[in-house]
This record gives sequence, C-alpha cells and structure tokens, in this order.
Amino acid sequence: MELSQLIVIAIFIATIAALIFTDKRPSTIFAGAVLGLIATGQSTLLDVAHNLTNQGLLTLILLLLVSSAVDKTSFIKRLGRKLIAPSFRTSFWRLFGLTYVSSALLNNTAIVASLIGPISQNQRHPASKLLIPLSYSAILGGTVTLIGTSTNLIVDSFLIEQGHPGFKFWDFTLYGLVAGLSCGFLMFLLTPWLPNIETKKGRFQSYFIEAEVEEESELVGKTVEENHLRNLPELFLVEIIRDGKLISPVTPDISILAHDKLIFSGNIQKVDNLGHIKGLKLFAETNGLLRENLTEVIISNRAQIIGQTIKALGFRALFDAAVVAIRRDGEQLSGKLGEIKLQAGDFLLLATGQDFEKRHNLSKNFFVLSEQRISTKLSKQQELVTLGGFLLTVILAATSVLSLATGLIFFMATLVLFGVTSNSEVKRNIPLNLVIVIVGALSLAGALQSSGVIDAMTLSIKPWLTDGSPFIALIAVYLLTLILTELVTNNAAAALMFPFAYGLSQILETELMPFALAVAFAASASFLSPYGYQTNLLVYNAANYQFKHFVKFGLLISITYSTIVLLLLKYNYGF
Repeated sequence: MELSQLIVIAIFIATIAALIFTDKRPSTIFAGAVLGLIATGQSTLLDVAHNLTNQGLLTLILLLLVSSAVDKTSFIKRLGRKLIAPSFRTSFWRLFGLTYVSSALLNNTAIVASLIGPISQNQRHPASKLLIPLSYSAILGGTVTLIGTSTNLIVDSFLIEQGHPGFKFWDFTLYGLVAGLSCGFLMFLLTPWLPNIETKKGRFQSYFIEAEVEEESELVGKTVEENHLRNLPELFLVEIIRDGKLISPVTPDISILAHDKLIFSGNIQKVDNLGHIKGLKLFAETNGLLRENLTEVIISNRAQIIGQTIKALGFRALFDAAVVAIRRDGEQLSGKLGEIKLQAGDFLLLATGQDFEKRHNLSKNFFVLSEQRISTKLSKQQELVTLGGFLLTVILAATSVLSLATGLIFFMATLVLFGVTSNSEVKRNIPLNLVIVIVGALSLAGALQSSGVIDAMTLSIKPWLTDGSPFIALIAVYLLTLILTELVTNNAAAALMFPFAYGLSQILETELMPFALAVAFAASASFLSPYGYQTNLLVYNAANYQFKHFVKFGLLISITYSTIVLLLLKYNYGF
C-alpha cells in the first residue's frame, strides 16, 4: 500500500477507536479526523466546504429546525397526558401507537423527551415497564419514512454524494411497517421481562404556580383523573381554591369547575405543559406579559415589599412585571399566588415588560439572579400554520411534487413570518455537533475513496466474493453496521460503514440501494445498548435501568427486526 493509503487507514482506525474507547463527543472526534486529513494532505478545505453544501445534510438541518418548531405545538403534549389508562394493555398500545406514528414524521428524540414526563409520573403502572418500550417504539417509527430519523438522511446524503438520486420518501416504508409492527407486538409480549423499579426523581427547585380554569376550558365538568392532571411532567396539583375555600389534598375524583384556581408545585421549566391545556390561564397571562424568557429574582432583606401581597402591591404597575411562580425555601406555600405575603429571601420568577430594567426601584427590592427559558404557548393561528404547513410539506415531498429540501425552506420562512420561531432561535437550534459529524464522515469517506483505500480493500476480498452470493455480503454489511451502532452512535455507524457498502456493491456489480438500505436500517437498530441511540440514553437516564435490562429485553427484538429487514431486502432485490 502507498503511504497516503496507510495514513487514511490510520486516521479511520483512530476515529473508530476514539468513538469506542473514549468519552469524547463524536463531533470532537470527527473534527479531529478532518484536521488530520487536512494536515496530512489527504483532504483540502475546498473538499470540506463542498461537503458542507451536501443536499442531504442541508435537508437534515432544515428538518431538525422545523421539528423544533413543530414540537412547540400542543399536539404531542396533549396526547401525552392521555396515554396512561387503568389497563396496562391499553396504556402500552396507546404509547406504542402515538410514538410509532409520530416518530415516522417528527424528530424521534423530541417525541421521547416530550413523553418521558407523563410516563414517569403516572400513578398506575411502573414507569420502568414503559420507558424502554417508549424508546424502542420511537426507533421503530423512525424507520418508516425518509424523514423519520437523522440516520436515513445521513445515508441519503452519501448516496447523493455518489451521484445517486437518493432515497424516495417511501423507500423505507414497507420494511419499517412490517418490522416495526412485528417488533411492537413482540415488545408487548416481553414486557414481563422488564424490571419493576422506582423512577428517579428529577432534580429541580420546586416553584409554586397558579392557574385559573376559564369557563370554556376543556377541564370543566371532568374529574382530576379524567383530565389527566396527575400525569403532568414534574408538575403536581397540590391545591384547588374554589369560591375562596381551599381544597387540599386533591383527590382523583374531584371535579374541576369554572373559575377554580389550580395550585401546582414543580419545575417551572415544565410550565408550558399547563399552557397547552385549553382554557387554563396562568396567573401571569392575565397581565399579558408571559414570554419565552423569565427573570428569576430574590427579594432582598431591605425590600419595601416585604409583608405585602402581590395583589395589594399592584405588582405589574410597580415593576412592569408579573409573577409567574414563587418559591420559599424551607416552607410549603398555600393559597392564591396573589394573596401570599412576600418575605425576604423569596424567589420569584417574573415575566417582564419592556420597562422592567428601567425601573429605579428594582435594586431596592430584588437581587436579579438569572434568566430562565420556557416554551411559550402558540396561538391558534400559529398552531394551524405549524401543523398544517408541516403536513403539506410532507405530502408534497411524498408525492414528488416538490423536493423535501425546497419545501422545508419555504416552510421555515413561513414559520418565521408568523412568529412561530425567530431568526435568533433558528441560529440557536442549528445542530452544529451533528453537522460536524456528517461533514467529518463525508470527508473521511472521500479520503478513503480518493486515496484508493476502498478499491484496494475491495479488490483484496474480490476472490472471496465472486463465487458467493451478494446476499452474504449484504448480511455482512448489516451485521458490521449493527455492531458498530451499539458501540458508538447510530449516525457515526452509518457514516463510517457506507463507503464499504458502496465498495462491495461496485465489486459485485449489483444495485447500491439494498446496501444503502441495509446500512440505514442497521444503524437504527440499537436495541442492546443504552448508548447507541439518543432515545435509549434519554430513558436510561430517566430511570434506574442497568445495561443488562436493555440486553435482556432487546435481544429478541434485535434478532426479529434484523431477520425481517434482511429477508425483505432479499425478496425485493432478488438476491
């Protein structure tokens, strides 16, 4: 082998070793690989810049940005509150159905993050019986369409780089439906194998939050249980104030009436879950100040407002701010938020107006601590534009009327125009780490090909393959990708294995598509490790799972999934 080939192979092996044996971020490792390629002359800045403009990469970035906007809608959060039923069977299939279907179109990591809370807090079934199935359902759903998971779009970007037209929207659907539904049924049968363990409690400072039930609210006339108010992520209904009287403790059979004041205690960053309940208005919303950014302050010991209530003070007029929530260390608060007498050391979360920082009385009353970010509620028009626009974009792409990238660009512009997202938010949500991984992988793949490493390796194994079945080579690609995705991450596994899949298809003079599909499906098949896929890591951190729980529950699912996908590939491509 030539020196240039040995250098590229060394960088490739070092990249895999670093992904497996170090705790460095994949983006850091791939960035190091790119620097190594440029330093040794195996790649150029022009090559890297070309990879940055890859259509598949741009499509993935746009899709993730759009998904973050769609995640603001109440759709998933409202359904999430209604997941848990008295019957475990019903709860499981509701969970599987919602997660599987929504993950086919939306970012599955965001779906899992939205549903972990309601599942963890449910009072009926052990969360440990449902959290791993939640993650696996999202993985299975992501394999149904081109946009279901970033892995599919990464492989698509490699196809386009090779001059291939890329995947069509429905190229994954047959495999994803058959394998996904089969594994869903198998998961249900295997749930007794999951452990019965107590879910870890979230670490957060518990604030006191008040919301009023409006006359047209969907909550009116139904009980606490029927309204699923006990399934709100990290928010607990502790009191109800009705006609000036306090109802505490709150039992599941208490009916909600119009003008009830619902008193919650919990994580203020989850307050957007209250905003998605129709007809439930937060205390600060009545002042018209609730925004995305909240200011956290502590009342000073010399404050003039000590001993007075928020209502009596005329807080809005005094500070151009409204109190969203209050926290008092060492004491359980009770009653209406506006009627609590303020004390030195109280923590307040304020929704502030434009004149807040200009008020001269701030320093006399508060120490400003920090800014808290929450998701703000979309208006009905914004919800309609977001959900309707997304579905229209998907339909146009699925019917080949408009390319997915083109549709997403115009949809993104529409979201900015209607105020669903902003230019600053778009910049903040750009998935920089994922971009670095993909650009680094594209650069590494380009170096493997341009240096002749792929040709040399494929020629060396050609005698072993000429008399063999292409299906054996397909199985080998699938299994190697599957092993790699369990050891590193799904995106890195797909990026590293595609060049070799491409080389094998060239040697065998067979279609590239089945090998590309094998890489995509295997890279998503992380059922044995909590570290191979983002959703697995989310549920792993949300419960006291151990590594063995994933292996025990996921082994049969992995075998079933892989067998179905490989047999369908064999049947469809005539191997």
